[in-house]
Amino acid sequence: MKRVGYVSLVLAALAVVAARVVERALAEPIATPLGDLTLQFLVVKGLTLAAVALAAYGVYLVVAGFLVARAADKRRKHDVRNVVKLAVGGAALAAGFGVVTEQWVGLLVSLGVVGFAVTFALQQPLFSLIGWLYIMLKRPYQVGDRVAIEGSKGDVVAVDFLVTTLWEINGDLVSTHQPSGRIVTLPNSVVLSSHVHNYSWEGFPYVWNELSIQVAYETDLAFARELMVETADDYLGAEMAEHVAQYRERLAETPVELEVGERPSVNVRQGESWVELRLRYLVHPRRGTRVRNDLYERLLAALNEHPDRVSFPVGRNR
Repeated sequence: MKRVGYVSLVLAALAVVAARVVERALAEPIATPLGDLTLQFLVVKGLTLAAVALAAYGVYLVVAGFLVARAADKRRKHDVRNVVKLAVGGAALAAGFGVVTEQWVGLLVSLGVVGFAVTFALQQPLFSLIGWLYIMLKRPYQVGDRVAIEGSKGDVVAVDFLVTTLWEINGDLVSTHQPSGRIVTLPNSVVLSSHVHNYSWEGFPYVWNELSIQVAYETDLAFARELMVETADDYLGAEMAEHVAQYRERLAETPVELEVGERPSVNVRQGESWVELRLRYLVHPRRGTRVRNDLYERLLAALNEHPDRVSFPVGRNR
């Protein structure tokens, strides 16, 4: 990281030297089709801007590498990178404007007035276009992902300049995570002001699901919990362990510290006249309904084999 930064600083120095050489070598200005903008002016400005960009990138890499190496934990490293990036980026932007506006102040003012008028007249399309740029750069979702945005949930089938198209799932026509057959169109601007839930992003396309089974208070809870874990573990097998390993790798790249077990787990919740056992497991979102149905059948069959240790609530008002 630091080595690349030093190389970038050297290239920035060479760009400055080249700009001075061009400025002195071209004693007679060479005209261009751009009116008063001579070839000498364009080359010098271009090299100077390149020097500013290279210098900023080099300073960021060197300073960030130096400070991050001395940070105590991942959270501080993350904060240090953001602070350095903001400071260096702001300074580079100011330096770039300083280079460009030396002779173009009037032009920039005019462009600013025109830009303000266009922005005011075309607010929503421009916000959607900015949203599209944000989607392309930050990747909150992409084509093929399963997402939930502003009350709409579905699989992304297209991301255009102004709109995102979803193939709806779990709408008011169906009660499961299956396609309803409807298409939902959302303006890209919603990603700038709304929460985006991505269930299958390429970094880790799996989610945690829960399945609840109610048993009576007379049930041997320790036995029932272990039986549910064994049944789910037999069904999911090594697949879940492999996915959990990927999950841990992703967590290791973030400041978040979590303990994640490789096997399914069961949590207990007390009800009014029963005990609710909630099985927690990892699954691909597009297989969620099928896996839930299979697990439910297997769990009921396994629990019913032990009526002396597992009892179900008698009431039918559940």
